[in-house]
Amino acid sequence: MADRRLLMIPGPIEFEPDVLAAMGERTRSHLDPAFIEQFGSALERSRKVFLASSDSQPFVIAGSGTLAMDMAIANLVSEGDAALCVDTGYFSARMADILGRWGARVQSVGGKLGEAPSTDEIVAAIKAHRPKVVTVTHVDTSTGVRTDVESIARVAREHEALVVVDGVCSVGGEVLRQEAWGVDVALTASQKALGTPPGLAVLVVSPRAMARAKSKKVASVYLDFAQWLPVMEAYEARKPFYFATPAVNLVAALDVSLGKLLAEGMEARFARHQQMANAFRAAWRAMELELLPREGLAANTLSAVYYPEGVDATFPGRVSGIVIAGGLHPEARTKYFRVGHMGAVSANDVVATVSAIERALGRRGEGVAAAHASLLTK
Repeated sequence: MADRRLLMIPGPIEFEPDVLAAMGERTRSHLDPAFIEQFGSALERSRKVFLASSDSQPFVIAGSGTLAMDMAIANLVSEGDAALCVDTGYFSARMADILGRWGARVQSVGGKLGEAPSTDEIVAAIKAHRPKVVTVTHVDTSTGVRTDVESIARVAREHEALVVVDGVCSVGGEVLRQEAWGVDVALTASQKALGTPPGLAVLVVSPRAMARAKSKKVASVYLDFAQWLPVMEAYEARKPFYFATPAVNLVAALDVSLGKLLAEGMEARFARHQQMANAFRAAWRAMELELLPREGLAANTLSAVYYPEGVDATFPGRVSGIVIAGGLHPEARTKYFRVGHMGAVSANDVVATVSAIERALGRRGEGVAAAHASLLTK
């Protein structure tokens, strides 16, 4: 289409044609054998994409990433439980809100714009608060800050806390090794690096977390793992089961997309996202644009970039041919823009995006040259 603009926001992203084709197929019954196979396959592939253990439990539920966050906490936290939230932005604060709504005594650590708390700060907070659950936003979509999940999970488990990782803006793009790192619940949404249109919440839950969940009565029917577990187990065994109607076409599209992730290979996929992010970072440096995250904390799935002097928050609307996002964090909402680079993003997408941003800024091509040079570096 002549008016089509390349979607380079931090989700939803551009989706591959065969994924969209699966979305457009005739809708099957949720008890149709062909759909049962698709759902079972999607569950099995989720476990592999998350690099989770074979005895972990995947859940694929109609809903958003916020539903996945709510579901994780609803099943793990009881009234009065201590919980520690590692705060790196807007969505970390949302997790703290969810924890509080389920009755947790919430302590947050971090919270400075563009920063992540040190391991020492987290250890001190755990020792002082003795939480049953520690929540971590792997990449906060509002700030582009990436946390060191591996170190945080190790410390939390040493103190017998369950580890919940919000991977909405990371799973499928950033390195996340659920089993090796000891993450108890990793969660995401379909519309980001998993490469499927919006509408699915995806969680993978460790046996340790499932044991905790089985001891808890959940006030919500829809959020209760116990309601969904027999559904997930049945579909993975290629048997029909009904609790609530699944999002049939979305699940079919997810199965296709997860198959593409695994065909690429998770290590190759992580490396590609690193390469694309490096090219963007080279472009920002060449254009003398400052990243919001402190050096060393910038995510590979998106860039959060301060406007240069004299440029205001109307800038994203002035970028021709490319859709980018404005700021989200309330402390600096009008001071920066965000570019998503996850999923099927290619070198051509990087160059096109940098070129469009340069034109909108009246620059002379130094960013494109730097991106090109980075992409040619092995």
